[in-house]
Amino acid sequence: MAWLWRTSLGALAVLVLLELVLRLLPVSTATQTGYYLDPAILTYPAGHRFTSSAGWDLQHAQRMQANNAGFLAHRDFTPNPKAVALIGDSHIEAAALDAAQRPDAMLEAALGGARPVYGLGSPGTSLLDYAERARFAAAQWQVQDFVLLIGPGDIRQSLCGSGQIAAPCLDKTTGVARSELQPAPGTLKRILRHSALAQYLFSQLKISLNAAPGALRDLPRQVIPGQLRAEAPLKAASTPGRQADDALEAGSDAVARLFFERIKPHVKGRLLLVLDRPFLPSLGRADFEGDTDRFIAIARAQGAAVLDMAPTYADHARHSPLLLAVSPQDQHHNALGVKLLARAMADALQAPAQASVAQP
Repeated sequence: MAWLWRTSLGALAVLVLLELVLRLLPVSTATQTGYYLDPAILTYPAGHRFTSSAGWDLQHAQRMQANNAGFLAHRDFTPNPKAVALIGDSHIEAAALDAAQRPDAMLEAALGGARPVYGLGSPGTSLLDYAERARFAAAQWQVQDFVLLIGPGDIRQSLCGSGQIAAPCLDKTTGVARSELQPAPGTLKRILRHSALAQYLFSQLKISLNAAPGALRDLPRQVIPGQLRAEAPLKAASTPGRQADDALEAGSDAVARLFFERIKPHVKGRLLLVLDRPFLPSLGRADFEGDTDRFIAIARAQGAAVLDMAPTYADHARHSPLLLAVSPQDQHHNALGVKLLARAMADALQAPAQASVAQP
């Protein structure tokens, strides 16, 4: 039995040493996301401080602090009818960039600092979630003008079961809207949040407790969060047959119509819908791109201003070799990509009201 005790103590000593070493490194710490602001909106706790980094080698390390509303924004939110609400997913949060390089700060600068921009980004959310944030911003902060950054997957991922939903979704079988809330963390997860070693294994290496053997085989492979929005498609999307494709397309169009029903009552000023695209056409998916094209048609029929970023990205690629993404593995905007996006959004906002906007 002595050997067992020695082995156990040795293993414990190694774990303690790893814990101490990782606490000195910028390992991602617990974000503690939850429904603090509203029953349908995921945020961080107000003022919460945490560390964010990507992959086994801790790339793009940032020290984060949520604002008074629980968003990673460059300013606190207060009631202001002149404010512009900038809404989206992790592309608005832009966790890999410094605060001054993120879309809310860059859009505010592109507008000449004349209007405050409230960045309401929330990772892992989709189109119907954006309408909920618009509702809240209008009611609580008197916001009248809204800019929404909509990615190719955001429409279809509003169908229930996509895994990219904070609360509202549309059941693709029944066509009925309902909610899918994120489950509260269990006791074990709450304990592991405070361990740097556990955070490294589960946040950096993306090991799942439900699939640990398979994940362990893949440890040498670098994993970076937020690679492509299409990385979490609906399972039904791979179902063969035209009938299944037609059903998903119909579901996406129903999501679009429901989105406008929910957001339009809260928009007293401008609603600018910015349709994002993959920086490189080879990274796109035909089904998601089809969703985007049909959404643009529906949006313009609704009288919404639409800014399609595809021509802007294509023009940049023709004239510059510089990439717009954080890295080949992470297709979020880098600082140059954000600057390009912010300039286009500012120009669109300053265009005459009620006009659909497209980049030449």
